[in-house]
Amino acid sequence: MESASELVEFPLLLTPIDSNYRACTIPYRFPSDNPRKPTPTEISWIDLFLNSIPSFKKRAESDTSVPDAAAKAEKFAQRYADILEDLKKDPESHGGPPDCILLCRLRELVLRELGFRDIFKKVKDEENAKAISLSENVVHLNDAIEDEGKRLENLVRGIFAGNIFDLGSAQLVEVFSKDGMSFLASCQNLVPRPWVIDDLDTFKLKWSKNPWKKVIIFVDNSGADIILGIMPFARELLRRGSQVVLAANDLPSINDVTCSELVEIISKLKDEDGQLVGVSTSNLLIANSGNDLPVIDLTRVSQELAYLASDADLVTLEGMGRGIETNLYAQFKCDSLKIGMVKHPEVAQFLGGRLYDCVFKYNEVSS
Repeated sequence: MESASELVEFPLLLTPIDSNYRACTIPYRFPSDNPRKPTPTEISWIDLFLNSIPSFKKRAESDTSVPDAAAKAEKFAQRYADILEDLKKDPESHGGPPDCILLCRLRELVLRELGFRDIFKKVKDEENAKAISLSENVVHLNDAIEDEGKRLENLVRGIFAGNIFDLGSAQLVEVFSKDGMSFLASCQNLVPRPWVIDDLDTFKLKWSKNPWKKVIIFVDNSGADIILGIMPFARELLRRGSQVVLAANDLPSINDVTCSELVEIISKLKDEDGQLVGVSTSNLLIANSGNDLPVIDLTRVSQELAYLASDADLVTLEGMGRGIETNLYAQFKCDSLKIGMVKHPEVAQFLGGRLYDCVFKYNEVSS
């Protein structure tokens, strides 16, 4: 189910990994909890996944690449709901106790067993086309900001605004089906600073010194997220002399962008000289992260990414799945940035923030 080649530990994790790294941010249970009895946190997260089933079923029904999709979508809904109900009765069933990685993996397993490889393909393609048509305008608006700090803040706001396009969040699926996403309006309407975790001012100071030679960015969703959020930020890093490696999923999972889709998107964003609105892409690399979920366990990445990352001096994890629900407290041997929007009430509650609050967590490693 994962990439054919063996997965390895991400080389920039602080060692020893066993005692320093736990992928999942929110503990669903503690050692003192009864292993046979679900905890209140487990139940609320299992319910969150249960509540997402109708929107996944709807996508699966309309997957024209799967014969008899409607009947198979019904089977998916039933099977996955049964698994979740089992976990409520016995947290140790199905490879539990559950955490966000297991709950995502079980959902993907059921979909793939029934032949559903990429149920969000149609909406990803539509959103990518829409975002590509807006991208040059977004870049020009950023370039027109002369003050370096203000331009950086605008780029960061663009990442948050783009990150709203997330069809793994039941609330946002509703918002999205009503009026689509207006990217520039979203930039203006972010919750005001200070955000629930807000290290932007510290990051600005470091940014002004132009310190990073090589930046790894774990990317998240298709559409506005990658094209209007991450790509202008990556372009600015390239313009300032950094090498940038974009790490994207190996296989499709919800509306996350895959490595092969990202190659295609970037070829469409380049002009006839192979540049991103006047900025050379000779220092831009795209890597397959080896991952196949909307969350990531950094002890399991592709060898290709591990090789490319070994000499990086900034690791960026973008999006709620990779940067908040997993890896928020991950420690690295180099500078790190976790950036994403809080799109589940359970995450907001854990962080003590508001729904649609922003996380900008920057950790500097003193050289």
